[in-house]
Amino acid sequence: MGTEKVPSSIIQFASLDKLLALGRANSLWPMTFGLACCAIEMMAAGAGRFDLARFGAEVFRPSPRQSDVMIVAGTITKKMAPAVKTLYDQMAEPKWVIAMGNCAISGGPFKFDKNYSVVEGADQFLPVDVYIPGCPPRPEALIEGILVLEEKITGKRRWPRVVPT
Repeated sequence: MGTEKVPSSIIQFASLDKLLALGRANSLWPMTFGLACCAIEMMAAGAGRFDLARFGAEVFRPSPRQSDVMIVAGTITKKMAPAVKTLYDQMAEPKWVIAMGNCAISGGPFKFDKNYSVVEGADQFLPVDVYIPGCPPRPEALIEGILVLEEKITGKRRWPRVVPT
């Protein structure tokens, strides 16, 4: 019949912005949009072996109006760039962009002097939040990129990273 004392470690207060950021970071909805070979690795990341669902990003949406993350996976040609920009503009706020693969980052091996049709990276016309290098990057790299995006949204790191020497 006495009063129990609640440990202070259980009670935590947070601002609404931090709670919204936590909810957004743990329920990312990427858009199904692959441009080239990197899209195969993006699909593999969503499959059972790598299980992107563990990180809250398993709901690949077919519509930009239902998505909050655009994963630009592959080579962007100048003919395709306006369509990519239109899809980005149709996404609801807040929205983020992941550039997956060397082609999406810098044009990759297809960008050379006499090739006029390849865009030199998604950041030429989109605000890219996370870059995932590789040709093509492995599914584990996409998962790491999504974790980096989650950290960027919440503003805090989840664990200390070990940097190889």
